[in-house]
Amino acid sequence: MRIYLQTLPEAGAESPRYVQITLEQDLLGGWTLYRESGVQGGKAMLKREVYVDRDAALAAFTKARDAQIKKGFKVMFSQGQESAHGR
Repeated sequence: MRIYLQTLPEAGAESPRYVQITLEQDLLGGWTLYRESGVQGGKAMLKREVYVDRDAALAAFTKARDAQIKKGFKVMFSQGQESAHGR
């Protein structure tokens, strides 16, 4: 799963800020949550969290997404879908 969020730049302001949140399953069955953030065209910061349980990883993904939306970021791109059972 992947979601890309971005702030809308105001007139005369610097480049927009972005956040990309990605959730991937590793080869051993664990889950890794990546959070990349920065200014478009500038330096970026990458954070990584590892989860053993899929439900905990999905909860962290949702919490990270919701936190960025509350800060004023808008969803620009979303990839991956959950079924009714979250799989």
